[in-house]
Amino acid sequence: MAVATFHRLFVANRGEVAARVLRACDALGITAVVGVSEADADAPWTRGREKVVLGPARAALSYLDPVRLVQAAKQTRCSALHPGWGFLSENPLLAALAEQHGITFVGPPPSAMALMGKKTPAKKTAARAGLSVIDGSDGVLADLASAQAVADRVGYPVLFKAESGGGGRGMRIARSGGEVKGAFEEASAEARAAFGDPRVYLEKLLEGGRHVEIQLMADRHGNAIHVGERDCTVQRNHQKLIEESPSPVLDDAERQRTCAAAVQAIRNIGYVGAGTMEFLLDTGPGNPPGGTLRFMELNARLQVEHPVSEMRSGIDLMKEMILVASGRPLSVRQQDVELDGHTIECRINAEDPREGFRPSPGRITRFDRPDAEGGLVRVDTHAEAGYEVPPFYDSLVAKVIVKGRDRAEAIERMLRALDGLHIEGVHTTIPMHRQVLSSEAFRTHRYDTRTIPGW
Repeated sequence: MAVATFHRLFVANRGEVAARVLRACDALGITAVVGVSEADADAPWTRGREKVVLGPARAALSYLDPVRLVQAAKQTRCSALHPGWGFLSENPLLAALAEQHGITFVGPPPSAMALMGKKTPAKKTAARAGLSVIDGSDGVLADLASAQAVADRVGYPVLFKAESGGGGRGMRIARSGGEVKGAFEEASAEARAAFGDPRVYLEKLLEGGRHVEIQLMADRHGNAIHVGERDCTVQRNHQKLIEESPSPVLDDAERQRTCAAAVQAIRNIGYVGAGTMEFLLDTGPGNPPGGTLRFMELNARLQVEHPVSEMRSGIDLMKEMILVASGRPLSVRQQDVELDGHTIECRINAEDPREGFRPSPGRITRFDRPDAEGGLVRVDTHAEAGYEVPPFYDSLVAKVIVKGRDRAEAIERMLRALDGLHIEGVHTTIPMHRQVLSSEAFRTHRYDTRTIPGW
Protein backbone atom coordinates (compact mmCIF):
# COMPACT_ATOMS: atom_id res chain seq x y z
CA MET A 1 0.00 0.00 0.00
CA ALA A 2 1.77 3.17 -1.15
CA VAL A 3 1.25 6.71 0.06
CA ALA A 4 1.43 9.22 -2.77
CA THR A 5 2.32 12.21 -0.56
CA PHE A 6 5.26 10.81 1.39
CA HIS A 7 8.01 9.08 -0.53
CA ARG A 8 10.63 9.70 2.15
CA LEU A 9 10.06 10.18 5.88
CA PHE A 10 12.60 11.25 8.49
CA VAL A 11 12.48 9.38 11.83
CA ALA A 12 13.45 11.89 14.53
CA ASN A 13 13.76 9.45 17.42
CA ARG A 14 15.57 6.34 18.59
CA GLY A 15 15.19 2.87 20.06
CA GLU A 16 11.85 1.16 20.25
CA VAL A 17 10.17 4.36 19.07
CA ALA A 18 12.19 4.46 15.86
CA ALA A 19 11.67 0.74 15.30
CA ARG A 20 7.89 1.21 15.55
CA VAL A 21 7.84 4.08 13.05
CA LEU A 22 10.06 2.11 10.68
CA ARG A 23 7.68 -0.87 10.69
CA ALA A 24 4.81 1.40 9.72
CA CYS A 25 6.84 3.03 6.95
CA ASP A 26 7.75 -0.37 5.53
CA ALA A 27 4.08 -1.42 5.58
CA LEU A 28 3.10 1.77 3.74
CA GLY A 29 5.88 1.61 1.14
CA ILE A 30 7.62 4.75 2.46
CA THR A 31 11.41 5.09 2.39
CA ALA A 32 12.54 6.00 5.90
CA VAL A 33 15.67 7.90 6.90
CA VAL A 34 16.83 7.53 10.51
CA GLY A 35 18.43 10.29 12.57
CA VAL A 36 20.86 8.90 15.16
CA SER A 37 23.30 10.11 17.75
CA GLU A 38 26.89 8.86 17.70
CA ALA A 39 25.96 6.40 20.46
CA ASP A 40 23.25 4.85 18.25
CA ALA A 41 25.12 4.89 14.94
CA ASP A 42 25.38 1.09 14.76
CA ALA A 43 22.22 0.20 16.68
CA PRO A 44 20.02 -2.71 15.46
CA TRP A 45 17.13 -0.56 14.20
CA THR A 46 19.48 1.33 11.86
CA ARG A 47 20.68 -1.83 10.11
CA GLY A 48 20.16 -1.59 6.35
CA ARG A 49 18.67 1.90 6.71
CA GLU A 50 19.72 5.24 5.35
CA LYS A 51 20.81 7.24 8.36
CA VAL A 52 22.20 10.59 9.42
CA VAL A 53 24.40 11.10 12.49
CA LEU A 54 22.92 14.11 14.22
CA GLY A 55 25.59 14.69 16.83
CA PRO A 56 27.10 13.35 20.06
CA ALA A 57 25.43 10.94 22.46
CA ARG A 58 24.19 13.83 24.57
CA ALA A 59 20.52 14.26 23.62
CA ALA A 60 20.72 18.06 23.75
CA LEU A 61 23.17 17.93 20.85
CA SER A 62 21.29 15.33 18.82
CA TYR A 63 17.70 14.22 19.45
CA LEU A 64 16.74 17.42 21.28
CA ASP A 65 18.07 19.86 18.68
CA PRO A 66 15.19 20.90 16.37
CA VAL A 67 17.49 22.68 13.91
CA ARG A 68 19.65 19.58 13.42
CA LEU A 69 16.59 17.39 12.97
CA VAL A 70 14.96 19.58 10.34
CA GLN A 71 18.27 20.19 8.57
CA ALA A 72 18.90 16.44 8.38
CA ALA A 73 15.40 15.82 7.03
CA LYS A 74 15.82 18.56 4.43
CA GLN A 75 19.25 17.37 3.30
CA THR A 76 18.01 13.81 2.86
CA ARG A 77 15.06 15.00 0.72
CA CYS A 78 12.39 13.85 3.19
CA SER A 79 8.91 15.32 2.77
CA ALA A 80 7.77 14.31 6.27
CA LEU A 81 9.21 14.11 9.78
CA HIS A 82 7.90 11.78 12.49
CA PRO A 83 8.91 12.73 16.06
CA GLY A 84 7.60 9.54 17.72
CA TRP A 85 7.10 10.06 21.44
CA GLY A 86 9.41 11.58 24.01
CA PHE A 87 12.22 13.99 23.06
CA LEU A 88 10.68 16.78 20.89
CA SER A 89 7.43 15.02 20.01
CA GLU A 90 5.34 17.74 21.71
CA ASN A 91 7.53 20.68 20.78
CA PRO A 92 5.66 23.26 18.68
CA LEU A 93 8.98 24.79 17.59
CA LEU A 94 10.01 21.57 15.85
CA ALA A 95 6.59 21.31 14.19
CA ALA A 96 6.67 24.93 13.02
CA LEU A 97 10.29 24.69 11.83
CA ALA A 98 9.51 21.58 9.80
CA GLU A 99 6.48 23.21 8.18
CA GLN A 100 8.51 26.35 7.36
CA HIS A 101 10.93 24.19 5.38
CA GLY A 102 8.20 22.36 3.47
CA ILE A 103 8.36 19.21 5.60
CA THR A 104 5.12 17.74 6.95
CA PHE A 105 5.21 17.22 10.70
CA VAL A 106 3.50 13.92 11.55
CA GLY A 107 1.47 15.23 14.44
CA PRO A 108 -0.88 18.04 15.42
CA PRO A 109 -0.55 21.59 14.06
CA PRO A 110 1.85 23.81 16.06
CA SER A 111 -1.09 25.95 17.21
CA ALA A 112 -2.98 23.01 18.73
CA MET A 113 0.22 21.65 20.24
CA ALA A 114 1.08 24.99 21.83
CA LEU A 115 -2.43 25.36 23.24
CA MET A 116 -2.65 21.92 24.79
CA GLY A 117 1.01 21.87 25.82
CA LYS A 118 0.29 24.64 28.31
CA LYS A 119 -1.69 23.08 31.09
CA THR A 120 -4.04 25.93 32.07
CA PRO A 121 -5.34 26.70 28.54
CA ALA A 122 -5.76 22.95 28.10
CA LYS A 123 -7.91 22.74 31.24
CA LYS A 124 -10.11 25.59 30.02
CA THR A 125 -10.53 23.90 26.63
CA ALA A 126 -11.49 20.64 28.36
CA ALA A 127 -14.03 22.36 30.60
CA ARG A 128 -15.69 24.07 27.62
CA ALA A 129 -16.15 20.66 26.00
CA GLY A 130 -17.95 19.34 29.06
CA LEU A 131 -15.09 17.49 30.74
CA SER A 132 -14.73 17.55 34.52
CA VAL A 133 -11.54 19.22 35.76
CA ILE A 134 -9.66 19.26 39.06
CA ASP A 135 -10.21 22.32 41.24
CA GLY A 136 -7.25 24.65 41.44
CA SER A 137 -5.76 27.92 40.24
CA ASP A 138 -7.32 29.75 37.31
CA GLY A 139 -4.10 29.83 35.32
CA VAL A 140 -0.45 30.09 36.35
CA LEU A 141 0.40 31.49 39.77
CA ALA A 142 1.75 35.04 39.72
CA ASP A 143 3.68 34.78 42.96
CA LEU A 144 3.91 33.09 46.35
CA ALA A 145 1.05 35.13 47.79
CA SER A 146 -1.25 33.94 45.01
CA ALA A 147 -0.14 30.37 45.60
CA GLN A 148 -0.90 30.64 49.30
CA ALA A 149 -4.35 32.13 48.69
CA VAL A 150 -5.40 29.45 46.17
CA ALA A 151 -4.06 26.64 48.35
CA ASP A 152 -6.03 27.91 51.33
CA ARG A 153 -9.17 28.14 49.19
CA VAL A 154 -9.13 24.64 47.62
CA GLY A 155 -7.91 22.91 50.78
CA TYR A 156 -4.91 20.70 51.49
CA PRO A 157 -3.13 18.74 50.22
CA VAL A 158 -2.36 20.60 46.99
CA LEU A 159 -0.07 19.85 44.07
CA PHE A 160 2.11 22.37 42.24
CA LYS A 161 2.67 21.44 38.60
CA ALA A 162 4.86 22.86 35.82
CA GLU A 163 2.89 24.77 33.21
CA SER A 164 5.09 23.42 30.41
CA GLY A 165 5.98 20.14 32.02
CA GLY A 166 5.35 16.44 31.96
CA GLY A 167 6.80 13.13 33.08
CA GLY A 168 6.58 14.00 36.77
CA ARG A 169 9.03 16.91 36.56
CA GLY A 170 8.26 20.24 38.22
CA MET A 171 5.74 18.73 40.66
CA ARG A 172 5.66 19.26 44.43
CA ILE A 173 3.08 18.55 47.14
CA ALA A 174 2.11 20.88 50.00
CA ARG A 175 0.12 19.21 52.77
CA SER A 176 -0.29 22.31 54.89
CA GLY A 177 0.00 26.07 54.65
CA GLY A 178 3.49 25.90 56.09
CA GLU A 179 4.70 23.79 53.16
CA VAL A 180 3.41 26.07 50.37
CA LYS A 181 6.49 28.29 50.12
CA GLY A 182 8.94 25.41 49.79
CA ALA A 183 6.77 23.44 47.35
CA PHE A 184 6.09 26.48 45.18
CA GLU A 185 9.76 27.46 44.95
CA GLU A 186 11.04 23.93 44.37
CA ALA A 187 8.46 23.18 41.66
CA SER A 188 9.27 26.45 39.92
CA ALA A 189 13.02 25.84 40.05
CA GLU A 190 12.71 22.30 38.69
CA ALA A 191 10.32 23.49 35.96
CA ARG A 192 12.85 26.13 34.89
CA ALA A 193 15.68 23.59 34.80
CA ALA A 194 13.68 20.88 32.98
CA PHE A 195 11.55 22.92 30.57
CA GLY A 196 12.99 26.43 30.50
CA ASP A 197 9.71 27.75 31.94
CA PRO A 198 9.47 28.41 35.70
CA ARG A 199 5.70 28.99 35.73
CA VAL A 200 3.59 26.64 37.82
CA TYR A 201 -0.08 26.22 38.62
CA LEU A 202 -1.88 24.51 41.48
CA GLU A 203 -4.42 21.73 41.75
CA LYS A 204 -6.18 20.05 44.62
CA LEU A 205 -4.27 16.80 45.18
CA LEU A 206 -6.65 13.89 44.70
CA GLU A 207 -5.06 11.01 46.53
CA GLY A 208 -6.09 7.43 46.04
CA GLY A 209 -7.33 7.91 42.47
CA ARG A 210 -6.66 5.90 39.35
CA HIS A 211 -4.93 7.08 36.19
CA VAL A 212 -7.14 6.61 33.11
CA GLU A 213 -6.47 7.90 29.60
CA ILE A 214 -8.44 8.01 26.35
CA GLN A 215 -6.87 7.31 22.95
CA LEU A 216 -7.92 9.86 20.33
CA MET A 217 -7.36 10.32 16.61
CA ALA A 218 -8.43 13.14 14.26
CA ASP A 219 -7.87 14.10 10.62
CA ARG A 220 -7.74 17.34 8.63
CA HIS A 221 -11.33 16.92 7.45
CA GLY A 222 -13.10 17.37 10.78
CA ASN A 223 -13.35 13.68 11.64
CA ALA A 224 -12.40 12.56 15.15
CA ILE A 225 -12.72 9.30 17.08
CA HIS A 226 -11.76 7.71 20.36
CA VAL A 227 -10.34 4.20 20.62
CA GLY A 228 -11.44 3.50 24.17
CA GLU A 229 -9.61 4.06 27.42
CA ARG A 230 -6.54 2.63 29.10
CA ASP A 231 -5.92 2.23 32.82
CA CYS A 232 -2.34 3.23 33.72
CA THR A 233 -2.62 3.23 37.50
CA VAL A 234 0.37 0.94 38.16
CA GLN A 235 3.24 3.40 38.17
CA ARG A 236 6.12 4.76 40.20
CA ASN A 237 7.08 8.42 40.45
CA HIS A 238 4.49 9.19 37.75
CA GLN A 239 6.17 6.71 35.37
CA LYS A 240 3.83 4.01 34.06
CA LEU A 241 4.73 0.34 34.50
CA ILE A 242 1.61 -1.58 33.40
CA GLU A 243 -1.28 -0.44 31.19
CA GLU A 244 -4.52 -2.20 30.35
CA SER A 245 -7.80 -1.74 28.52
CA PRO A 246 -10.58 -1.50 29.45
CA SER A 247 -10.17 -0.03 32.93
CA PRO A 248 -11.40 -2.69 35.36
CA VAL A 249 -13.03 -0.13 37.67
CA LEU A 250 -14.53 2.54 35.40
CA ASP A 251 -18.30 2.90 35.31
CA ASP A 252 -19.65 2.43 31.77
CA ALA A 253 -21.80 5.58 31.90
CA GLU A 254 -18.78 7.69 32.92
CA ARG A 255 -16.72 6.01 30.20
CA GLN A 256 -19.21 6.88 27.47
CA ARG A 257 -19.77 10.44 28.69
CA THR A 258 -16.08 11.27 28.96
CA CYS A 259 -15.03 9.64 25.69
CA ALA A 260 -17.65 11.65 23.80
CA ALA A 261 -16.58 14.90 25.49
CA ALA A 262 -12.90 14.18 24.78
CA VAL A 263 -13.66 13.78 21.06
CA GLN A 264 -15.56 17.07 21.11
CA ALA A 265 -12.63 18.82 22.80
CA ILE A 266 -10.12 17.89 20.10
CA ARG A 267 -12.61 18.85 17.38
CA ASN A 268 -12.96 22.28 19.01
CA ILE A 269 -9.24 23.04 18.70
CA GLY A 270 -8.69 21.65 15.20
CA TYR A 271 -6.53 18.81 16.45
CA VAL A 272 -4.93 16.50 13.85
CA GLY A 273 -3.27 13.15 14.42
CA ALA A 274 -2.99 10.89 17.45
CA GLY A 275 -3.38 12.19 20.98
CA THR A 276 -4.09 10.94 24.46
CA MET A 277 -6.23 12.68 27.03
CA GLU A 278 -5.27 11.82 30.59
CA PHE A 279 -7.60 11.76 33.59
CA LEU A 280 -7.63 10.96 37.27
CA LEU A 281 -10.57 8.85 38.37
CA ASP A 282 -11.82 10.67 41.46
CA THR A 283 -13.68 8.30 43.78
CA GLY A 284 -13.67 10.62 46.79
CA PRO A 285 -16.70 12.01 48.65
CA GLY A 286 -19.24 13.82 46.50
CA ASN A 287 -18.65 11.66 43.42
CA PRO A 288 -21.05 9.08 41.95
CA PRO A 289 -20.40 5.43 42.90
CA GLY A 290 -18.26 4.78 39.81
CA GLY A 291 -16.20 7.93 40.32
CA THR A 292 -15.63 10.97 38.10
CA LEU A 293 -12.95 11.22 35.43
CA ARG A 294 -11.22 14.57 35.96
CA PHE A 295 -9.10 15.97 33.13
CA MET A 296 -5.36 16.34 33.73
CA GLU A 297 -3.75 16.95 30.32
CA LEU A 298 -3.64 16.12 26.63
CA ASN A 299 -0.48 14.47 25.33
CA ALA A 300 -0.22 15.72 21.76
CA ARG A 301 1.44 12.61 20.38
CA LEU A 302 1.19 8.86 20.26
CA GLN A 303 1.85 7.27 23.65
CA VAL A 304 4.31 4.55 24.59
CA GLU A 305 1.34 2.33 25.46
CA HIS A 306 -0.60 2.77 22.20
CA PRO A 307 -0.26 -0.98 21.35
CA VAL A 308 -2.80 -1.66 24.13
CA SER A 309 -5.43 0.18 22.06
CA GLU A 310 -4.16 -1.29 18.79
CA MET A 311 -4.55 -4.89 19.95
CA ARG A 312 -7.99 -4.29 21.39
CA SER A 313 -9.35 -2.41 18.36
CA GLY A 314 -7.39 -3.93 15.47
CA ILE A 315 -6.52 -0.39 14.29
CA ASP A 316 -2.87 0.33 13.43
CA LEU A 317 -2.61 3.76 15.04
CA MET A 318 0.90 4.43 13.76
CA LYS A 319 -0.08 3.82 10.14
CA GLU A 320 -3.28 5.83 10.64
CA MET A 321 -1.24 8.71 12.03
CA ILE A 322 1.03 8.80 8.98
CA LEU A 323 -1.86 8.56 6.55
CA VAL A 324 -3.73 11.37 8.29
CA ALA A 325 -0.62 13.56 8.12
CA SER A 326 -0.48 12.94 4.37
CA GLY A 327 -3.94 14.47 4.06
CA ARG A 328 -6.08 11.37 3.97
CA PRO A 329 -9.27 11.11 6.04
CA LEU A 330 -9.49 8.61 8.88
CA SER A 331 -10.10 5.12 7.56
CA VAL A 332 -12.65 4.47 10.32
CA ARG A 333 -15.56 6.33 11.87
CA GLN A 334 -16.64 6.01 15.49
CA GLN A 335 -19.31 3.45 14.63
CA ASP A 336 -16.61 1.31 12.99
CA VAL A 337 -14.45 1.09 16.13
CA GLU A 338 -14.93 -2.30 17.76
CA LEU A 339 -13.25 -2.82 21.12
CA ASP A 340 -12.88 -6.49 21.90
CA GLY A 341 -11.51 -8.44 24.85
CA HIS A 342 -8.94 -7.26 27.39
CA THR A 343 -5.36 -6.15 26.69
CA ILE A 344 -2.39 -5.62 29.03
CA GLU A 345 1.05 -4.15 28.41
CA CYS A 346 4.16 -4.48 30.57
CA ARG A 347 7.05 -2.07 30.05
CA ILE A 348 10.32 -3.96 30.39
CA ASN A 349 13.10 -1.62 31.46
CA ALA A 350 16.80 -2.24 31.93
CA GLU A 351 16.56 -1.46 35.64
CA ASP A 352 17.01 -3.32 38.89
CA PRO A 353 13.65 -3.05 40.70
CA ARG A 354 15.15 -4.43 43.93
CA GLU A 355 17.66 -1.59 44.00
CA GLY A 356 15.16 1.25 43.73
CA PHE A 357 14.80 0.75 39.96
CA ARG A 358 18.42 1.69 39.44
CA PRO A 359 19.27 1.84 35.68
CA SER A 360 21.20 -1.17 34.40
CA PRO A 361 22.98 -0.26 31.16
CA GLY A 362 25.22 -2.82 29.51
CA ARG A 363 25.39 -5.56 26.89
CA ILE A 364 22.42 -7.88 26.46
CA THR A 365 23.86 -11.39 26.15
CA ARG A 366 20.56 -13.22 25.59
CA PHE A 367 17.23 -12.03 24.19
CA ASP A 368 14.57 -14.68 23.56
CA ARG A 369 11.00 -13.72 22.68
CA PRO A 370 7.95 -15.56 24.01
CA ASP A 371 5.57 -17.53 21.81
CA ALA A 372 3.19 -15.25 19.90
CA GLU A 373 0.21 -17.52 20.71
CA GLY A 374 -1.46 -16.92 17.38
CA GLY A 375 -1.00 -13.15 17.44
CA LEU A 376 -2.32 -12.71 20.99
CA VAL A 377 1.19 -11.89 22.29
CA ARG A 378 3.14 -8.98 20.83
CA VAL A 379 6.65 -7.78 21.66
CA ASP A 380 7.71 -4.30 20.55
CA THR A 381 11.45 -3.84 20.91
CA HIS A 382 14.61 -2.49 19.33
CA ALA A 383 16.89 -4.80 21.31
CA GLU A 384 18.52 -8.15 20.58
CA ALA A 385 21.36 -10.29 21.89
CA GLY A 386 24.56 -8.30 21.61
CA TYR A 387 22.87 -4.92 21.88
CA GLU A 388 24.53 -2.46 24.23
CA VAL A 389 21.95 -0.61 26.32
CA PRO A 390 23.42 2.92 26.52
CA PRO A 391 23.38 4.92 29.76
CA PHE A 392 22.30 8.14 28.04
CA TYR A 393 18.61 7.54 27.33
CA ASP A 394 15.40 5.95 28.55
CA SER A 395 15.94 2.42 29.86
CA LEU A 396 13.01 0.78 28.03
CA VAL A 397 14.15 -2.35 26.17
CA ALA A 398 10.82 -3.99 25.30
CA LYS A 399 7.06 -3.82 25.64
CA VAL A 400 5.06 -7.02 26.00
CA ILE A 401 1.39 -6.74 25.01
CA VAL A 402 -1.18 -9.52 25.30
CA LYS A 403 -4.87 -9.94 24.62
CA GLY A 404 -7.40 -12.18 26.32
CA ARG A 405 -11.13 -12.73 26.21
CA ASP A 406 -11.29 -11.14 29.64
CA ARG A 407 -8.93 -9.69 32.26
CA ALA A 408 -8.24 -13.03 33.97
CA GLU A 409 -7.19 -14.67 30.70
CA ALA A 410 -5.05 -11.65 29.76
CA ILE A 411 -3.21 -11.84 33.09
CA GLU A 412 -2.45 -15.55 32.67
CA ARG A 413 -1.29 -14.99 29.08
CA MET A 414 1.01 -12.18 30.21
CA LEU A 415 2.53 -14.38 32.90
CA ARG A 416 3.26 -17.07 30.28
CA ALA A 417 4.75 -14.44 27.98
CA LEU A 418 7.02 -13.10 30.71
CA ASP A 419 8.14 -16.66 31.49
CA GLY A 420 9.11 -17.00 27.82
CA LEU A 421 10.90 -13.65 27.61
CA HIS A 422 14.57 -14.18 28.47
CA ILE A 423 16.81 -11.11 28.71
CA GLU A 424 20.25 -11.63 30.21
CA GLY A 425 23.31 -9.45 30.69
CA VAL A 426 21.40 -6.58 32.30
CA HIS A 427 18.89 -6.38 35.12
CA THR A 428 15.28 -5.95 34.00
CA THR A 429 11.89 -5.33 35.57
CA ILE A 430 10.54 -8.74 34.51
CA PRO A 431 10.59 -10.16 38.09
CA MET A 432 8.66 -7.16 39.37
CA HIS A 433 6.02 -7.55 36.67
CA ARG A 434 5.57 -11.23 37.49
CA GLN A 435 5.10 -10.43 41.17
CA VAL A 436 2.61 -7.63 40.51
CA LEU A 437 0.50 -9.64 38.06
CA SER A 438 0.37 -12.60 40.45
CA SER A 439 -0.69 -10.51 43.44
CA GLU A 440 -4.16 -10.58 44.92
CA ALA A 441 -4.15 -6.78 45.03
CA PHE A 442 -3.69 -6.52 41.25
CA ARG A 443 -6.18 -9.24 40.43
CA THR A 444 -8.86 -7.63 42.59
CA HIS A 445 -7.76 -4.11 41.50
CA ARG A 446 -7.29 -2.91 45.07
CA TYR A 447 -4.64 -0.28 44.36
CA ASP A 448 -4.22 3.31 43.23
CA THR A 449 -1.46 5.56 41.88
CA ARG A 450 0.30 5.63 45.24
CA THR A 451 1.14 1.93 45.36
CA ILE A 452 2.60 -0.81 43.18
CA PRO A 453 0.29 -3.75 43.98
CA GLY A 454 2.07 -6.78 45.36
CA TRP A 455 5.49 -5.12 45.35
